[in-house]
Amino acid sequence: MLCAWHRASLQILDVSQYSRALANTHRHIHSTVSRHAGQKRIVMEEFPCDVIRNFSIIAHIDHGKSTLADRLLELTGTIEKKQVGRNQQVLDKLKVERERGITVKAQTASMLYTHGGQRHLLNLIDTPGHVDFAWEVSRSLAACQAALLLVDASQGVQAQSLSVFHSAKERGLKIIPILNKIDLPAAQPERIAAQIESIFGIDPAEIINISAKTGLGVEAVLQAIIKRVPPPEGSEHEPLKAFMFDSLYDKYRGVISLINLQHGVLKKGDKIVSCHTRKKYEITEIGIMHPEETQVQALYPGQVGYIACNMKQSSEAHIGDTLHRVGAPVDPMPGFKPTKAMVYAGVFPIDNNDFPKLEESINRLTLTDRSVTVQRESSTALGQGCRLGFLGTLHMDVFRQRLEDEYDANIIITAPTVPYKVLYWRDDKEVYVSNPTDFPDVNDSTLRVKEVQEPIVKASIIVPEDYFGEMLDLCYSRRGEDMDHKYLDSGTASSSRVMLTCTLPLSEIVSDFFDQLKSRSSGFASFDYEDAGYKKSDLAKMTFLLNGKPVDALALIVHKSAQETIGRQWVKKLHKVIPRQLFEVPIQAAVGKKVIARETLKALRADVTAGLYGGHYERKLKHLENQKEGKRLMKKLGKVELPQEAFFDILRK
Repeated sequence: MLCAWHRASLQILDVSQYSRALANTHRHIHSTVSRHAGQKRIVMEEFPCDVIRNFSIIAHIDHGKSTLADRLLELTGTIEKKQVGRNQQVLDKLKVERERGITVKAQTASMLYTHGGQRHLLNLIDTPGHVDFAWEVSRSLAACQAALLLVDASQGVQAQSLSVFHSAKERGLKIIPILNKIDLPAAQPERIAAQIESIFGIDPAEIINISAKTGLGVEAVLQAIIKRVPPPEGSEHEPLKAFMFDSLYDKYRGVISLINLQHGVLKKGDKIVSCHTRKKYEITEIGIMHPEETQVQALYPGQVGYIACNMKQSSEAHIGDTLHRVGAPVDPMPGFKPTKAMVYAGVFPIDNNDFPKLEESINRLTLTDRSVTVQRESSTALGQGCRLGFLGTLHMDVFRQRLEDEYDANIIITAPTVPYKVLYWRDDKEVYVSNPTDFPDVNDSTLRVKEVQEPIVKASIIVPEDYFGEMLDLCYSRRGEDMDHKYLDSGTASSSRVMLTCTLPLSEIVSDFFDQLKSRSSGFASFDYEDAGYKKSDLAKMTFLLNGKPVDALALIVHKSAQETIGRQWVKKLHKVIPRQLFEVPIQAAVGKKVIARETLKALRADVTAGLYGGHYERKLKHLENQKEGKRLMKKLGKVELPQEAFFDILRK
């Protein structure tokens, strides 16, 4: 039985919690009302398929995609010029995008534009430019009929320009070529136009010269979108069919899905079904991104918008899913190829008690980034954590920063590894290993390991001819094979550029390859790669021993050619961070049973002869021998535990 005082205090606690929740809800309603207040009501019925244009902007990183999107939004009156200064990157909404000056998340914006007395609805998708976010680009292209291919007039065609061009061509999209930054002193529009013609086979007469920064020529881009981009196909009278190409999470409304309506009409209150999960939902909110969320009465064929339907679990929002009306099934549309993680890393909280919060934060964040794979793992040294798969090292670093910025996570990330394939003689079994702790000892005959294969990639490097020798040297030092090169344009030695292609092990790229590439080419080289399968390799597991006992959390997978170098580097690292003990501690790097590097951590030693004055020297020897015997016994029985701070110190370095 609770006393009256306890019951009263519990009631007060419940009332206070209820009041806080009510206040939060009121704040949310107020912000929603203020967001939609003053907005002119948009009647979506006025925009049939023939006046809709769906397009995306594709380019290499830093060629001006987000700046061009800003000018298009200004010219169509979607945002006011006084509302933003020049080059504000309105569609780059994440803090990490603002700080780094790159786009990492594709963003959608609907614009209204009058041409020839006819109002048009233009749906723009701004895409990332880095190779690590290629999946974002492929998803965006699925909701479009055309792509604006942006090329920097001073830098020319870069590695990622080729990649995104071929992605758009494979989907049958109309390509509109644009030369940006023609106002720069270093711009060479004629030479770059000839380059585009020779590489892509595009007529130079189709190229539009602009400066997205000043707005020069951007009006011609809008007119080209109206004239060249084919309208989407769809019918209001056919059964409802919508394609989900992106999603995000709102803590009040749950999962917000971005859709491209193929057929039918979708209104608030309609009941829909997911082809993937077979779950039913009711539309509670429907609208377009203009560029912020703007509610509308309905969406019609060919239009791009968002829906909220009380979808609470992030796992229910399947990217590439087809939605249809309850009782009116349709054939599902072909979705996306599942992403293949190229880099794996363990994510652990600094404080082990924060793991549940970290796991929830990761699940929420993966809703906006479906290319990340998540699996629980535990480490004897670092505690409970998650093993995440990423598309590249920049992707991994951006995800870490988003966890810290958006969810206040205090985490440590282990060194990135790649997935290896281990083949066994027994039943020709194949096992994929991404965690070095699980890697088998290839020299152990009882395990019957047939061979080990590592992932390889086909790399493309575009670089000025002056730096070609440096790039060859870099690729050879990283075990590059099948070298080939071709000249992209003709001209003087200083202006001619070379495209170098080769096959590289993925494990060589995930370390400091990109930094070396930029350093050796003075920042002029651009780099792109694609998966090229697996290849047999001479790999082994390197373990580190402290006082003869292995530390599993520090295991590495290394190639035979680099074993000694890496072994020496790591034992020196460990020698600096491990605290000294009362006995001598050998730090060893071993491959199988062979020790390939060693450092010795000297013992802490008390001066046992300090209190002895005079007398025979054998008195001192007796004390020293006793000390030596004690340390010998201590070394035999002592256990060296690597503190968590030492792990963090190693991983940060």
